[in-house]
Amino acid sequence: MSDQSEPGRPDPRLSAVLGERRRLIDLAYRLLGSVADAEDVVQETYARWCAMPDAQRDEIASPAAWLTTVAGRVCLDVLRSARVRRERYVGEWLPEPLPDATEWISGRSDGAPPDPADRVTLDESVTMAFLVVLESMTPAERVAFVLHDVFRYSFAEVAGIVGRTPAACRQLASSARRRVRAAQAAPTPRARRVEVVRDFKRAWEARDIDALVGLLDPDATAVADGGGIVDAEFRPIRGAGRIARALADIAGREDDLTILERTVNGQPGLVVRQGGVTGTVMAFHVTAGRITHIWAVRNPDKLRSWPPGGTAVTGARTVDSSTEG
Repeated sequence: MSDQSEPGRPDPRLSAVLGERRRLIDLAYRLLGSVADAEDVVQETYARWCAMPDAQRDEIASPAAWLTTVAGRVCLDVLRSARVRRERYVGEWLPEPLPDATEWISGRSDGAPPDPADRVTLDESVTMAFLVVLESMTPAERVAFVLHDVFRYSFAEVAGIVGRTPAACRQLASSARRRVRAAQAAPTPRARRVEVVRDFKRAWEARDIDALVGLLDPDATAVADGGGIVDAEFRPIRGAGRIARALADIAGREDDLTILERTVNGQPGLVVRQGGVTGTVMAFHVTAGRITHIWAVRNPDKLRSWPPGGTAVTGARTVDSSTEG
């Protein structure tokens, strides 16, 4: 069987192959922390499939497994090279934040509407906290862990992608799992997280340093990623007092700021707009009712999926930004 069907009739095999796109995007984003890189990996995977002779494709018993293997290997190569690239990155590097599916827009330069297959599925394995932990792993650990623990591939299948024995892949996943457990804290109910982020937003708008300090863990950290393109702190800010004063300073010196409550990587977060343009997307980690980590992505290259519109509350005034001129 080849990918060429009778004229006028759809080829079910080709449709099945193209139907794997969403799953491949999900996998590649979790491995790379970048939608743009994930899309490049999937494009390369499909290019390799299409470049094969028909007879060679016909010998593949499971196209889905073949696509996963190729995508996993390409991601592994990207992760290895990324370590070198990120050594040259200006300031802190953070994963690309994801909007809610209802707000996702196309980042394509031709203005084409977004394809639902290009949207990453939002669950606990794409929270900013989880992705930041993945960044601390070696490339092999990350691939083995994500494939086995998140996507439920057997270690025999993982071994074929990573290029190590199943026993070695089991050890890699175990090591990665320990990193994740060490970074985890007791879960905070979602309703409480929403409340904390909302209170944080109000305190920030009011430049109420005492209220901000009360919402932050004493040892909280704030990390900003400007990529050397826009202003951002090069180093993490540590301590509730320092973070609160820095935020109050931003609110005091920047004009036309609008802060919106939004879902960021499936969790309560904030979007900061200035002059109608999304300039910062903030993700939070809340433990025991206090914010322990803030991740602020400002690099505009990582904000292309975020729309400028929405509804915001600025002070006591409700702004429907979809009607703003």
